[in-house]
Amino acid sequence: MIITKKALPRRTFLKGVQATLALPLLDAMIPAMTALAQTPAQAVRRLGYVFVPMGCDHARWTPEGQGALGQLTPCLSPLAPIKDQLTVVTNMELQNSYPGTHDTSNSGFLSAAFAKHTESSDYHLGTTADQLAAQQMGQETQLRSLELSMDLNPLAGVCNNGYACVYQNNLSWSSPTTPLPSEAHPRLVFERLFGEGGSLEERRAALRSRASLLDAFNDDIARLKGTVGSSDRARVDQYLDSIREVERQIQQAEAGASKNPMPDLDRPVGVPEMFADHAKLLFDLRVLAFQGDITRVVSFQLTRELSNRTYPEIGVPDPHHPTSHHGNDPEKVAKIAKINTFHVSLWSDFLQKLAATPEGDGTLLDNTVYMYGSGMGNPSLHDHVNLPILVAGGAATGMKGGQHIRYHEGTSLGNLHLTLLDKVGVRLDSFGDSSGKVENLFDPVAL
Repeated sequence: MIITKKALPRRTFLKGVQATLALPLLDAMIPAMTALAQTPAQAVRRLGYVFVPMGCDHARWTPEGQGALGQLTPCLSPLAPIKDQLTVVTNMELQNSYPGTHDTSNSGFLSAAFAKHTESSDYHLGTTADQLAAQQMGQETQLRSLELSMDLNPLAGVCNNGYACVYQNNLSWSSPTTPLPSEAHPRLVFERLFGEGGSLEERRAALRSRASLLDAFNDDIARLKGTVGSSDRARVDQYLDSIREVERQIQQAEAGASKNPMPDLDRPVGVPEMFADHAKLLFDLRVLAFQGDITRVVSFQLTRELSNRTYPEIGVPDPHHPTSHHGNDPEKVAKIAKINTFHVSLWSDFLQKLAATPEGDGTLLDNTVYMYGSGMGNPSLHDHVNLPILVAGGAATGMKGGQHIRYHEGTSLGNLHLTLLDKVGVRLDSFGDSSGKVENLFDPVAL
């Protein structure tokens, strides 16, 4: 028996005045036939990256042994809730980032390429992994990719050791000569995700003219919920509640900014005052972007190289960069470990939200491969070996998780990029200075 009720197209949007609302993946978005009636809608693959600066404290980061992932180290302990979807990769390196600098740590993380040593505009790097993915995975989405950061990028000219600031300011490059700027302001990211038509100012005015973006879609939402099943209605409600909560946080941050006589010059006006609140808001926007299939590729510069940010909320009132030059001072090394743990905890919260969000016959985390790490190993030496690298999610691609891959010799980070691209359907012969793929990333047998 064939059911004739027409399925919703996957690219279904609700459109309002200068606003658009993408929908999450619903079971109603599959062909309505008996053979598929009990089959959840098929999900897409996604790829994400988080960059952190200035390496790590290896003693508190690197797990013991290899193969099955045992007791998590102090720095990785926040990831315990998703340990079975976590892979730690030890002894990866970026040989093309030498001579060791903060600029090449940032530029090499997603490119595994050599940064031309220049102080001028004749800079040259390489197309980054996220943008190679966006060229293929972004053809069917509203945004090909999304580039985020926590800080403004005001630096120009020469930043460090004769390198143009562009290498430190930009994580993503769409070509060897085209760096992509990132966005740190949650309001502007929200407008990119849900604004539609007209100029930037017209979209902004339309979004701010109502208490909530969703006000423009009340009737359409009601009609939609009347045509789908109970599980889809629950999924739509959860998605809309998440949008409302993100809006509320953005509005609260903007209201607080008007009362702050001493703004932080490194932060955009109107972002949450606390670092963790700002980061979580940008992570929440990423969840919405994935749920609505607005984009499938995201990069995030959690903090900048040479950052002098302090973290008094975790007992580190000292600026990050000077502290990273620890010279094996136990007190400074312990503070670096606290910063490492704090950053990992923010990523873990995000991963847990992905794991708690159903999609198709799995979750957003199952359908998303995420890489986290730094382009620097020991910050006191400015080296680019033994990088702190983590991979999470991707169960739908075959990644088993719960493992520690420990290379006995330094291995190009390009190998990992090549492997992750392959697992989300982007086929390349090589990437950067890669020498092959991480063949056992999806098999818990150590090399």
